[in-house]
Amino acid sequence: MTPDQHWMERALELAREAGAAGEVPVGAVVVRDGVPLGEGFNRPIAAVDPTAHAEVIALRRAAAAADAYRLPGATLYVTLEPCFMCAGALIHARIERLVFAAPDPKTGACGGQFDLLALPGHNHRVSVSGGVCAEASSQLLREFFRARR
Repeated sequence: MTPDQHWMERALELAREAGAAGEVPVGAVVVRDGVPLGEGFNRPIAAVDPTAHAEVIALRRAAAAADAYRLPGATLYVTLEPCFMCAGALIHARIERLVFAAPDPKTGACGGQFDLLALPGHNHRVSVSGGVCAEASSQLLREFFRARR
């Protein structure tokens, strides 16, 4: 198992926690130098907060752990391609790498529907890798939405 697969497996565990709580099953982990700095899962319903996406929660916790609002050298692992809000947060946090599992064809902003991270005007570049454990994440999402319909 590669390090990317290892950390994505942890993100998938977090996504399952979100799903069990009735939230869309998305999990995220911020890692730097092989050490997890912060993790989270979707909580907008429970937190009554539209910004409580897994990525934002993981970034907030990582920033608190690092005592810095910028996280150079860090990688964010997330089970679903980030939206515009979360992609913007990656830029502001100076995340070095984004690794996501499943693409989001409707609102994905990191190469799917849109590619916010590729716009030339940004003063920071985030390296993007998609598809790590994609089938496991997609299956989790399909099962969640199938049960709700």
